[in-house]
Amino acid sequence: MQAIRIHETGGPEKLRVDDVPLPSPGAGEIRLRVEAAGINFIDTYQRSGLYPVALPYTLGAEAAGVITAVGSGVTEFKAGDRVASAKVAGAYAAEALVAAAQLVRVPDGVDSRTAAALLLQGMTAHYLACDTFPLKSGDTALVHAAAGGVGLLLVQMAKRRGARVFATVGTEEKARLAREAGADEVSLYTREDFAAAARKFTGGRGVDVVYDSVGKDTFAGSLDSLRPRGMLVSFGNSSGVVPPFVPLLLTQKGSLYLTRPTMAHYTATAAELQARAGELFRWVKAGELRVRIGATFALAAAADAHRALEGRATTGKVLLLP
Repeated sequence: MQAIRIHETGGPEKLRVDDVPLPSPGAGEIRLRVEAAGINFIDTYQRSGLYPVALPYTLGAEAAGVITAVGSGVTEFKAGDRVASAKVAGAYAAEALVAAAQLVRVPDGVDSRTAAALLLQGMTAHYLACDTFPLKSGDTALVHAAAGGVGLLLVQMAKRRGARVFATVGTEEKARLAREAGADEVSLYTREDFAAAARKFTGGRGVDVVYDSVGKDTFAGSLDSLRPRGMLVSFGNSSGVVPPFVPLLLTQKGSLYLTRPTMAHYTATAAELQARAGELFRWVKAGELRVRIGATFALAAAADAHRALEGRATTGKVLLLP
């Protein structure tokens, strides 16, 4: 079967189309025919070497499709079931293995593309808005990269919880998408000082929380956007890793909180995983959460997909279609 692997780290040109054996599911695993695979920034971090992986390595952790085989001990799923997971072992492939404990069923009325576009980024937005800093009515939140996959979902969830949302984007088109998702005000960070604009948005006080997936380029401004004892939630580094800093800076900026969450700790149990995914699917089916698929690429064009994502040329979710 066809799979996209890296044999050495580096730029998108390191992505290689390989013919590899069809994997056999082990105990507690299933094999999934991938109908759509989600592209996420973590894939680019693994490809570049920022997040080390054992080489050669098949990229991708998020996919939706149909079970083609089950391993021993798997009783809750069978061949033919429609499922999705954010913990796939090599989703950039025609078929891939997944631990059954990491699967969720895709309900009728939700297609595989939507499921693949929703799961990882949707659950990320869910834990950010509902748990990391549990937003409530009257809170103010700054959402960076608000027209991206997580950003558009996070803006919608923040509004569901009654928060006022200040969004940052890079272009007028992305500003339009952020407003359509519900953002109360949008700043083009390429044209203005977003920290000053965020303070104006809050009457000089500063926002309660900043959700920052950008990293190096926005970190200082994110701190300057917060009210005293506000929280900076740093959950990505699309512009590069935040450089080291002295923790005393948090005191000087107003006794601020800083956290760096990851989804593994917010889906640590099967019950939590199923609850988060189940709520997302219910919202989508009810028309209460809109999932934007901004671009699709053939599996063999994975390098082009990475270039588009890293070049900030995409909005919403980017998918690979085997």
